[in-house]
Amino acid sequence: MSASQSQSLASSSAEAYDRLSQLRPSFQQTMLRIKNPTASLKFYTEVMGMTHVDTYDFNDMGFSLYFLQSFDEGAKPALEPGSVDAHKHLWSTQGTVLELTHNHEDSGEVYHAGNEEGDGFGHIAFNCDDVYASCKRLEEQGVTFKKKPDEGRMKGLAFAYDPDGYWVEIVPRSDKSEIKQEFNLSQTMMRIKDPARSLPFYRDGMGMTLVRESHYPEANFSNYFLATLPPGTPPPTHDPQDRDASKGYVGALHGPVLELTHNHGTENDPDFKHKNGNEQGKRGFGHIGFLVDDVDEACAAIEAAGGELAKRPEGGKMQGLAFALDPDGYMVEIVKRGGYGDAFQPYK
Repeated sequence: MSASQSQSLASSSAEAYDRLSQLRPSFQQTMLRIKNPTASLKFYTEVMGMTHVDTYDFNDMGFSLYFLQSFDEGAKPALEPGSVDAHKHLWSTQGTVLELTHNHEDSGEVYHAGNEEGDGFGHIAFNCDDVYASCKRLEEQGVTFKKKPDEGRMKGLAFAYDPDGYWVEIVPRSDKSEIKQEFNLSQTMMRIKDPARSLPFYRDGMGMTLVRESHYPEANFSNYFLATLPPGTPPPTHDPQDRDASKGYVGALHGPVLELTHNHGTENDPDFKHKNGNEQGKRGFGHIGFLVDDVDEACAAIEAAGGELAKRPEGGKMQGLAFALDPDGYMVEIVKRGGYGDAFQPYK
């Protein structure tokens, strides 16, 4: 490809991403597969303080979806999971939910928590005021740990296990935080091959803001933190590479960030590819999702930018929603903001 052709392609992608960003994409969900809804719902609601906001049972297709969300004190809505009001909230929220998918007959499949060779998904995380006190309380409730706050090189943060073995990072809030709830869902971490491709997709296309950027050359990796800022929120004024300012800003956010971890050198290996969580025998993490104003227009813009669709809006039983593939092949669900019709469904 000539230099002029490369420049033209980059310009076309930038224009397509600009079209996509005009559809107001917002980071709305992270999906994990679970074995036992009773155990998982108890962990995330009673232990991690989330609210069960909605449920979908698709008995004809053999699965159920449970949606949970973190709210600060006094902000929790009174919703009956499965109700029209719950659906309306779910597909209009300015926040981000954790979607737990239960396949009714999973034939003994053990879901893969990630973090083995070649895995892309890493963990979800919760922020709290005092990592040591909160981890002590978690341990008293029977929660087990991959890493306790005083273990390893990185003191003051921890990794707990949820009932399916997914890693749950426990991270300290910053002193700028005004959050009263003990825990708030604060991040989803995915590994990426090439920041030069992933950052434009999420920042320029999906409308996220790069709020923190950390480089560790001695350990050969970098972290990029992106957030969907609520409407009316002024963009941050700090340099994302300013360690103290960016850490303080991210540590005070109530909504979760998308943490993209780049292991240096993978971008130069043409054969390298992360597992996206949907491969047979390695299923666990499923996808992240975004709300947009127009699903068809969003899909057209993604394709115009050179992206691929795993499911078109008109495909399958659930018409009106789509799945795109990000530059690493992770599934990205695209759902119409507000849903369709008086029942506020995500599909037609």
